Amino acid sequence: MKKVLIAMSGGVDSSVAAYLLKMQGYDCIGVTMKLYENKAAVQKCSNTCCSIEDIEDAKSVAYQLDIPHHVFNFTADFKTHVIQKFADAYEKGLTPNPCIDCNRYLKFDHLLHRALQLGCDYIATGHYAQIISDSLEQRFLLKKAVDQNKDQSYVLYSMTQNQLSHTLLPLGTLCKDEVRSIAEKQGFFNAHKRDSQDICFVPDGDYAQFLRGYTKKNYPKGNFISTDGQVLGTHRGIIHYTIGQRKGLGISALHPLYVQKKSLSDNTITLCEETDLYTASFQAEDFNLISDLDLNLPFRANVRIRYHQQEQPATITPLNERTLHIQFDTPQRAITSGQAAVLYQGDLLIGGGTILTY
Repeated sequence: MKKVLIAMSGGVDSSVAAYLLKMQGYDCIGVTMKLYENKAAVQKCSNTCCSIEDIEDAKSVAYQLDIPHHVFNFTADFKTHVIQKFADAYEKGLTPNPCIDCNRYLKFDHLLHRALQLGCDYIATGHYAQIISDSLEQRFLLKKAVDQNKDQSYVLYSMTQNQLSHTLLPLGTLCKDEVRSIAEKQGFFNAHKRDSQDICFVPDGDYAQFLRGYTKKNYPKGNFISTDGQVLGTHRGIIHYTIGQRKGLGISALHPLYVQKKSLSDNTITLCEETDLYTASFQAEDFNLISDLDLNLPFRANVRIRYHQQEQPATITPLNERTLHIQFDTPQRAITSGQAAVLYQGDLLIGGGTILTY
């Protein structure tokens, strides 16, 4: 009997994933990762995950399924690989996606390592995506979920072949309504629990306040400037803003203004009209290839530059093994350094990397 370690967050998705794998005959062990030590961990917040309440919810479902449940303390690793990276990125003027780093370093690295140490054959999560084995290419491939509205392949682009070979994603062929229906039929109390929406360690969404508390730093005010260098007003500190932002600028103008770029060297933020937010090309670094492609030649793909954005057609030119130049057919709005660029051909995820604008 194959043994699987299931990451159980306390939500309906991972609970149903555990149920399905047990019904498929796997020897299941539930585990919840304790990721951080701060006041958010003891607050009841319906929009986040990984709280004390969530741990108890996961434990309750595991008990109902008659499978063992453990809590792994990954707080030190989470601080190093997720929270510190998040803070460092914002201080560099980037806009990071910490959920991608959590998957990359915690769920599919540290948790998998622990699972293999415990003699498990697989880890499993409640992500909506599909892993398939391609015998012709002799490798594992990652595909979008059947439920396109819930597809989470975007945040899994960094998975390696070894990780894909040891991972089960039982929800990839199901729709969210089917998952909730299964939970109802099994009497899971969390069948209608709300999905987590916010970054778990910033449950109120106030990134700037979190950064000030975490780094113990003050981020100085500076000038808003126009694209031709004229001073338009004073900003509250670079960490308060991201590319494409319109709200909260406090600037009066004849036309709506948006954040175009942030300059650390002189602590300025350039504002522009919306038409100036559109660009057609950028580079993606730290690229991870999943599909078997010849990266010596330019190729065509559809590219997604935000989690819930529709991907757009582009020409991809490799600059080296880890860096790509991406040229959209049509200019795209507010391409943002620090976010992920993920490449698809149809439902197949080719790979992804971190956006570096220039």
